[in-house]
Amino acid sequence: MKGKVALITGGSKGIGFGIAESLMQVGVNVAITSRSKTSADLAAEKLNNKYSEAKAIGVKSDVRHLEDQQESVKQIVKEFGQLDFLIANAGLGQFESIIDLTENQWNEVIDTNLTGVFYSIKAAVDELIKTEGYFISISSLAGTNFFAKGSAYNASKFGVTGFTQAVMLDLREHGVSVATIMPGSVTSHFNEHTPDASDAWKIQPEDLGKLVVDMFQMNKRSLPSKVEIRPARPDKK
Repeated sequence: MKGKVALITGGSKGIGFGIAESLMQVGVNVAITSRSKTSADLAAEKLNNKYSEAKAIGVKSDVRHLEDQQESVKQIVKEFGQLDFLIANAGLGQFESIIDLTENQWNEVIDTNLTGVFYSIKAAVDELIKTEGYFISISSLAGTNFFAKGSAYNASKFGVTGFTQAVMLDLREHGVSVATIMPGSVTSHFNEHTPDASDAWKIQPEDLGKLVVDMFQMNKRSLPSKVEIRPARPDKK
């Protein structure tokens, strides 16, 4: 793992940042993207101050724009010389009844959560084929379980799950491993949430980071192509 290179979209906090930390712990260089250059750079600085065996860089990129993702990949290859891992993590939620859900809310969710995953792998696929690398999308248990007020979010995550599995079939003949991780409740900043002590029962970002490292370290003859992960015990209310 040491010396390999990972691109993590939406990596400045939450799940993406937790994955970046776990990868740097085993010597993987990481590029974390955010729509805010300041946020990306601050997160990279925090990682570099904590880990000395690998390097982190921040990249300004909006997954809703293919050109941004293409430029991110170019910048990463210029900096590190290669790209081995892509983790498509950037995402957001809008939760409204179909009665109240607006066109703008629908487009924001689909463009970020689904089209953003397409743009990410589209921009990176040639480099991943060169390294026989690994592509992971972060879907959700909402990608197989629907719920009220979840029409936009469910549509995006059902789409990510199906999209990633089809891409897996496309790319395995090129030596690229492809998988999707489908978490349940995670302690994160998702949907403007501020993590606190009440989140202790949830999956932690470092748990997902450890899972990603374990997947990357598996023998290439085996592929956990779709992984569901949920809290071991539900919240006691």
